[in-house]
This record gives sequence, structure tokens and C-alpha cells, in this order.
Amino acid sequence: MIVVTGATGNVGRPLTQALAEAGEQVTVVSRHAAAVPDGVRHVAADLADPAGLAPALDGAKALFLLLSGDLHALDARPTDLIDLAVAAGVRRVVLLSSQGVATRPLGATRVVMRGLEDALRASGLEWAVLRPGGFASNALAWAESVRTQRTVSSPFGDVGVPVVDPADIAEVAAACLLDARHTGGVFELTGPEVITPRQQAEAVAAALGSPVRFHELTRDEAKAAMIRAVPPELADDTLDIIAAPNPAELRISPDVEHVLGRAPIPFSGWVARNIAAFR
Repeated sequence: MIVVTGATGNVGRPLTQALAEAGEQVTVVSRHAAAVPDGVRHVAADLADPAGLAPALDGAKALFLLLSGDLHALDARPTDLIDLAVAAGVRRVVLLSSQGVATRPLGATRVVMRGLEDALRASGLEWAVLRPGGFASNALAWAESVRTQRTVSSPFGDVGVPVVDPADIAEVAAACLLDARHTGGVFELTGPEVITPRQQAEAVAAALGSPVRFHELTRDEAKAAMIRAVPPELADDTLDIIAAPNPAELRISPDVEHVLGRAPIPFSGWVARNIAAFR
């Protein structure tokens, strides 16, 4: 049995579907009730309270670990989740980490995530680490304003990074959970192109067949919006990257193609699959 945390998110949903279609027994974990594929078990648990995860891990052979936003805070103890997996007899953990662990190792939340990576390596478990850059699905934050005002609001409109489709992350995660050949791998996951927020807005407009106006936010405005969902430290670390990506953050990684045998999905492909959210 494989346990998937973050089951209601943009990575957890397609990962759950892929594992179920592969014939695996799957238990999904989220804070609240969730619709799951037939045959998939759901457990409501908050990862900030590791003890609540214990029932989900009973009998599990593998765990996909995706931290909730509050577990990126400086006073969080996400390494307790690794201890819990060891105690439960889990054999393999695939961790969704962050590209910034390597490219911005001194960022406050990157230090927390590096500690979690190190704890996983020292645990004695089989492991793989996924380090995605920016998610294409972050564009869903624009969905309401596009629907109602045909407007996209974002900071740093002409600064691009190679955003990755969460479907690619999920497919790589499934491969790492199911295939021991990927054990011990650290995979940097990006899209196939550097694309700016303004260009992303243009891609949404093209898919809609309707003009979309771009409004550039200040950094302070962007942070105020972000901290409604994530700790301020994570907002700052993210804004540092998208304001001025360094050469490592602009690099197109070969790792998606290495694992999946195909090129990563471009932003336009993500838009085409999700355009209903913007109509």
C-alpha cells in the first residue's frame, strides 16, 4: 500500500490517479474530506500533528511526502514525519522538496527543507527527492480575475523561470514510488522553457480566444496576497527567486525526460488542460 499526502492538491490528485491505475492499493491523506478514485482509501489528518498520520501508515510500503504550508515555518518539526514512517515500517519515501534547497540554500524555509532531506537520507529508508521549480498551476491564482475582469495580476511581469506542470511532478513521483531504479535520486524538475508571467497571461488569452490584461504588482502587494496561504518566510523565499532568478534557476533540467522518456509539458499544455478554470 502507498500513502499519498497532499492528496487534494495539484500534484496529489494526478499521483493518486496514476497509482490507482497502476493497480496499487492507495491511501490518501488530506486535512478535509476529499473525492478519491474508486478503491482508494481516504484518511483525514493534519501533518502538523504527526500522530494523526499513524493510522494512514499502517501497512504502508511507501510514502509520498508533501508538506503543508505551515510545515515550512521555522518552528515546525517536519522531521517527525520521517521518524513516524520509520516506526510504521514504511520502506520507501519520496519527498517533494524544492529547487531552492540547492539554488538558495540560506533561505529560511530552504534550511528547514534541507534538514528534512538530510533526515530522510539518514533514516535508513529507501528514498528519492524531487526538487521542482515554480509550478505552472500557480497561475490558478489568476482564475477568478481572468473570469470576472480578464485581468492577470502578478509581480515581476517580464522575469521568467521554467515553470513545471504538476502532472509531470506526479508522474515522476509515481515512477520513484514504483521503481527501485530511482532510489537515491535527487531530481530537479522544470518545464521545457523559461516563461514570464506576462507570457503566461498571453498563453491564457490565446487559449481563451479573448484578450487578457496584465497588471504588475509590487513585491509588497504580492507578498500580502501570498501570506494568506503560506508563512511569510516562504513568501519571501519564493519572491526572491521570481524577482531575480540565478543561472541555476533558469536552467532547463533534463530530469523529467530522464525519468519519463519524454520532454516536460510546456505551460501552454498546462493551460489547454485547465482552461475551464479561466472561462
